[in-house]
Amino acid sequence: MDRDRTTQEHDVSDSRISSDSTLPAAAADATRSLAPEWSARFAAARETLRIEALAGRGGREAQRRYAAAVDDLLRRLASHAAAVAGPLAPWVVAAVGGYGRRTLCLHSDIDLLIVFGGPIGPAEERFLSGVLQPLWDLRLSVGHHVRELGDLDVEDENNPEFELALCDLRLLTGDVALFDEICARRRPDGARGARIVATLLPLVEERYASFNDTVYQLEPDLKRAPGGLRDLAAIRLLRTAAREAFAGRVTPEGERLDQAEELLLRMRAVLHATTGRDANVLTHELQETVATVLDMPGATPRLRVEALMGQYFRHARRVVRALAWTRAAVRPPAPVADPGRISAHVEVGADGVRFADPVLAATQPMAWLEAFEVAIANGYPVSDDVLVCIQENVGRYPAEYFVATEDARLRLRAMLDPRPGLSARLGDMLECGLLTALFPEFEKIRSRVIRDFYHKYTVDEHTLLAIRSLESLRHPVSAGRARFASLLNELPAPELLVLALLYHDVGKWRDDDHATESARLARPMLERLQLEPADRATVEFLIREHLSMSRVVFRLDVGDPDVVASFASLVGSEELLKMLCLMTVVDIDAVAPGTLTPYKEDLLWRLYVDTYNHLTLGYADELISREEADRTRVFAECPDDITEEELARFLDGLPRRYLRVFSLPDIYRHVRLARGLHPDEVHLSLERRDAIWVLTVAALDKPYLFSNIAGVLATFGMNIHRGQAMTTPDHLVLDVFEFTDEEGFLRQNAGAREEIARVLRNVVAGATDVRTLLRGRERSPLHRRRTDIETHISFDNSHSARHTALEIITADAPGLLYRISRVISDMGCDVDLVLISTEGRKAIDVLHVTRNGAKLDEQDQHALRQQLELTLEDY
Repeated sequence: MDRDRTTQEHDVSDSRISSDSTLPAAAADATRSLAPEWSARFAAARETLRIEALAGRGGREAQRRYAAAVDDLLRRLASHAAAVAGPLAPWVVAAVGGYGRRTLCLHSDIDLLIVFGGPIGPAEERFLSGVLQPLWDLRLSVGHHVRELGDLDVEDENNPEFELALCDLRLLTGDVALFDEICARRRPDGARGARIVATLLPLVEERYASFNDTVYQLEPDLKRAPGGLRDLAAIRLLRTAAREAFAGRVTPEGERLDQAEELLLRMRAVLHATTGRDANVLTHELQETVATVLDMPGATPRLRVEALMGQYFRHARRVVRALAWTRAAVRPPAPVADPGRISAHVEVGADGVRFADPVLAATQPMAWLEAFEVAIANGYPVSDDVLVCIQENVGRYPAEYFVATEDARLRLRAMLDPRPGLSARLGDMLECGLLTALFPEFEKIRSRVIRDFYHKYTVDEHTLLAIRSLESLRHPVSAGRARFASLLNELPAPELLVLALLYHDVGKWRDDDHATESARLARPMLERLQLEPADRATVEFLIREHLSMSRVVFRLDVGDPDVVASFASLVGSEELLKMLCLMTVVDIDAVAPGTLTPYKEDLLWRLYVDTYNHLTLGYADELISREEADRTRVFAECPDDITEEELARFLDGLPRRYLRVFSLPDIYRHVRLARGLHPDEVHLSLERRDAIWVLTVAALDKPYLFSNIAGVLATFGMNIHRGQAMTTPDHLVLDVFEFTDEEGFLRQNAGAREEIARVLRNVVAGATDVRTLLRGRERSPLHRRRTDIETHISFDNSHSARHTALEIITADAPGLLYRISRVISDMGCDVDLVLISTEGRKAIDVLHVTRNGAKLDEQDQHALRQQLELTLEDY
């Protein structure tokens, strides 16, 4: 078991000795007398690896040499510890995991298995301390397992990682006969091999699911992500544990896995040497460093990064395909229903759809499309033989060839109907080259990296994930998604939406306005498909305007009827509204896991409903009567503890959107909060609505009230999404904040609500300075504001009849809204509405402001811009 094999799916260590243990006096003294020599020799080996890593040569051979230095150190430690520990049972010190394979970066765990042939007594404890304590003194991370030989008779079902770790066993020092006995008990073949396969496959699936089952991560984890080092380890272990499944079979990847591993090891070595820790994620910040160290081609840092990521994705794809082939070999897929001949060209077998005559199919491109038609329609996979055949021959045919007839064009449209499995088969088409043969414009974004700290995937993978999100609406997983699923089911031609999604981001091949460029690139495709003029216009509109709905929802006041009317005018019809809404939902969902929150779903649905009503009911012409109906309803359902006089006094002077934005229970709660207010006093309520918390504050108007509330929420780690400020002529202020409890303060502390209320009352009363509260959080390294995100400030007087929309794009940081709103107050302006969104580490704050009840003129805008720039520059 001394050969390179694999590593466990999860890092694991267990021990009967902790790093807090101390050496017995005799062992400690003996070790100290030798420590300088050992330390110097080992430090030299680490320095050599560091230099090699930063020269781009930290791959397999450099790591083997470093592992040999660790081997030498451990042999010396074990020999010395055995000499001073006293009479010992037979013992073995062995390497496992990455160390077992001799792949060690500077800060990798030193994974050890220490086994005794008899009971562990005081002498064995001294031996363990003599081996382990010096490693801890050298600041090494040690993952160690300590066992008696009898412990290995029974497999530990509760610790599958340990069982997998034993597959990498490599003798370092100790009793050879005992090591042979260990190997005999833990050899990964036969029945144990089958158990290893059964253990490993679910762990692989679980790990893949955590990365959304895609290799195309913009900041990939070189160790755990699909296509990374864990996959290479899994391939080797599966092929070892199930040797019989590979008897007589030729692996398809040849030497390419070794090349992939070499690149991954070199990249990971740079991360460790650069960061000084066990870093495995290739972040945006580190990509330039790695690209430079590995001497990637390109005249600029961006071109070098693109070259690096291109190489990474190419190798990662090969690894993923090799693992998929290996998994299929050790656990063949269940036989498909009704296998057999489908047509003259296509049949279905145990491995999925395949060609009846592969030689003939190589010259029959329409058979290629038929294979995917059958696969998508029936939920079958496409066999590897089909993909290889297409890949080897697809370059001979232009895009026009595939849509030369009306029948071919109609079949292609029908194939794009969104349903389960569509995105997976489109992914297969992309890998074998068929998708870019059909849609050559898509080639421009193949593995395209956009470094915006927001998107998690490459542009092409984001597109496929958006289509996957759309197809998932055929079987929605929540009531929130079911609302949007109903829209998809009502579309007469949903394949047009898939076409629009395929092209919505192809314009990202360059840095200009990508929506306009995407629409331009789509026109040749629309010509080839010979769509009807109305269908062409639909697809072009969806591509060109695919960002419009999210801009309205997250940057404008959707409670303003004029905003809804303007958006309704843009879409023009119910069908386009439904399609644009769906496109927006799945586009956001495909950015990164968790980006499309229930809160955002609700905002999008609210805008959809209001716009739909505008288009179907024409309420723009009946606005006054609608507002009158709303007021009538508020008075008609007024609870007994609120008089009509009190309600009327409260509503007078509030903006007209108030009745549209808030529910009746909210309105009545606000009325009660407004009772009996005194200067420097606040009445508040704090309630949870699903994942969103809502803080409502009623107070008499005073300077900096809104900014102080924002500052208090920031102090407790709250992430504000929306803030509304309303002031009546008699100086009643109603501030409403919607936020999420990002750091769990409200969730984890029973008295959290009372504590927030107490601090807020003290701040409003002037007893506490919110700037003092924020100072510690702002200085924390965990919340340090980025300086590489450029600040943009813009004003817009066109989207609202009453407000100026102030948009600020800058680096996100705690207390940002507090600082911005304080500057606005300093300049004599009022904030009526705040819409906040974050894209990665970038904050996009849109504030609807007025000065003396009117929009800001150019002079006001200029002065406010200057003060904001100064504030954010010094932040």
